[in-house]
Amino acid sequence: MNIIKTEIEGVFILEPRVFSDDRGFFFESYNENTFKDLGITANFVQDNQSFSTYGTIRGLHAQTGEHAQAKLVRVLSGAVIDVAVDSRKDSPTYGKHVAVELSSENKRQLFIPRGLLHGFSVISEEAMFFYKCDNYYNKASETGVIYNDKTLNIDWKVKPGKEVVSDKDMLLKGF
Repeated sequence: MNIIKTEIEGVFILEPRVFSDDRGFFFESYNENTFKDLGITANFVQDNQSFSTYGTIRGLHAQTGEHAQAKLVRVLSGAVIDVAVDSRKDSPTYGKHVAVELSSENKRQLFIPRGLLHGFSVISEEAMFFYKCDNYYNKASETGVIYNDKTLNIDWKVKPGKEVVSDKDMLLKGF
């Protein structure tokens, strides 16, 4: 597996070794030893999957306190722009973000440590998104930042006017 460190401490882009032949392909999507070698000791306890259409923006979300979650995210079909925002106030990269295209074609994954906001936008006609979490979801611990925050200035790669955002996410505050 090729591991790419990003500007934000603890955020990694993971490119699996893909073995293809006339039957299709195979790759290892997760290996605990690979993560341990990176200093990551996440014990994944919950898997989530979503389906969305073009222009959907989900986020920016996080869980706070004892319910904070690290995530390993990937796309099963289609393509997204996946975004991690450093919201750890003591971090030298506080307020910075990493945006990476994840797709069923490139098979990239993104590891997002606890303490970061996370979101994605769908840039293909449809996308099936999958992620592992190292802590259980807790509604009372939800927090978030509105997707179009001017300070963060994230390019979601969605045509203006084509954004599809939930009513709940439209109520989120700025960074």
